[in-house]
Amino acid sequence: MSHNPTPGRRAVLRGSLAASAALALPTAGALASAAPAQALSGRPRAAWGVQAGDVTTSTGLVWVRSDRPARMIVETSATESFRNARRWQGPLLGPDTDFTGTVPLRGLPSGEQIHYRVTLADPEDYRRTGEPVLGTFRTAPAKRRAGVRFLWSGDIVGQGWGINPDIGGLYAYEEMRRLDPDFFLCSGDSIYADGPLSETVALPDGRVWRNVTTEEKSKVAETLAEYRGNFRYPLLDENVRRFNAQVPTIAQWDDHEVVNNWYPGEILTDSRYTVKDVDTLATRARQAFSEYFPISTLPSTGEDGRVHRVVHHGPLLDVFVLDMRTYRNANSPDRQTDDTTGILGAEQLAWLKRELSRSRAVWKVIAADMPLGLVVTDGATDFEAVAQGDPGAPLGRELQIAELLRFIKHSRITGTVWLTADVHYTSAQHYDPSRAAFKDFAPFWEFVSGPLAAGGFPANALDDTFGPDRVFVQAPTKANVSPMESPQYFGEVDIDGESGELTVRLRATGGSVLFTKVLQPGRVGQ
Repeated sequence: MSHNPTPGRRAVLRGSLAASAALALPTAGALASAAPAQALSGRPRAAWGVQAGDVTTSTGLVWVRSDRPARMIVETSATESFRNARRWQGPLLGPDTDFTGTVPLRGLPSGEQIHYRVTLADPEDYRRTGEPVLGTFRTAPAKRRAGVRFLWSGDIVGQGWGINPDIGGLYAYEEMRRLDPDFFLCSGDSIYADGPLSETVALPDGRVWRNVTTEEKSKVAETLAEYRGNFRYPLLDENVRRFNAQVPTIAQWDDHEVVNNWYPGEILTDSRYTVKDVDTLATRARQAFSEYFPISTLPSTGEDGRVHRVVHHGPLLDVFVLDMRTYRNANSPDRQTDDTTGILGAEQLAWLKRELSRSRAVWKVIAADMPLGLVVTDGATDFEAVAQGDPGAPLGRELQIAELLRFIKHSRITGTVWLTADVHYTSAQHYDPSRAAFKDFAPFWEFVSGPLAAGGFPANALDDTFGPDRVFVQAPTKANVSPMESPQYFGEVDIDGESGELTVRLRATGGSVLFTKVLQPGRVGQ
């Protein structure tokens, strides 16, 4: 394996994680909403833990949430003793951002372990501070010999399956933490704002699933407060907080951060909603999303920003994070012969072409929140993703993907790999023009992994337009199988610093490696 963790990192983390665990959470109900400052006594607390995001060779973002108005202060150091610490004064946390805040760190040393601690200070008396909360992350290496290893998955707390204390909560996060990756790519559906939780669910075998519940998770999210409560919910789980304190995240969104299968301009017919205008819901969800994840291009202040971005992780890897929601056209039978909007929108497609052309990384991971060749339906006649089941020449949204694949081939862009989640099983598809109706592209791989903490579903049909061959798949045979009945899935990518080889492993909870594929660098198609 190319990736060697920093010596002593486990010992280093013990102190950090113990400090985080010491900030024991009150009950779920007490944490569900931000308490008014006048009702609180004592010092500010950061009981939701810390997290880092969008880490590069020299930069990163650190996030925290307070239980009241507070000044966010971050210190960073090369050692856990915080000798010669560097101090970063952060924002004043208040109700406008649900008491969350992010501090950008710049000028960090490359390829090094960064220890950080976040202190919350009373804005009326900075001497009154809460107990510091500790975290750590590795910056990306500036030289390729160090190698890179990361994990990806998505689909979290979906289909009625929430934090179940009987099975150890969101236990997949602890399994991922133990693998000690450089970062985690969250491929969307990070919450299910349209999926309320009940206290218990009867399982087919007679067992009972128990959920931790909160007020905001008791109905579909419509207000900003309800969306915020949905994003807070996973942070009630100790596994998630430990993971966040150790592993930085690259976060993207898909539909369930707003509502199932949404697209701009949609008017809901779902009787559960009093707010029918999806654009209004999406605006509220986007603000909450930006408040609860540290994302370099998306501020939490209501200003303009975007989810799609490139995260440069040294000479071996660029991660191209797509947004296949914000700019798409309406879901439809998707058989049109001319489609400039597609699933990315014309502007995002132009951005992606430009950034792929500029990339000098050995590997270019295209982080898609939806799969390319898997048929994902929306009702009886409409389609939700790219493929629409017609095996012939590209139609509808396929036209935009065909344009992109053609561009990658003719620009001789090497090392593209597609990663996604969304469909609630794990699989590997190889796309090849020799099997395809559309032939003007170079072969490539698409890997699917998920859910991380949601219901499992049977495998989707393939669309032959781009010639996919399902080389591997593991999926339930029935819909919405609970995490007590089926494993959860996440993927691992390991890039060797010496050879440049990229190894993909599809993993199941319980420690199983289900499928492994090794890809060679520098090839136009493979």
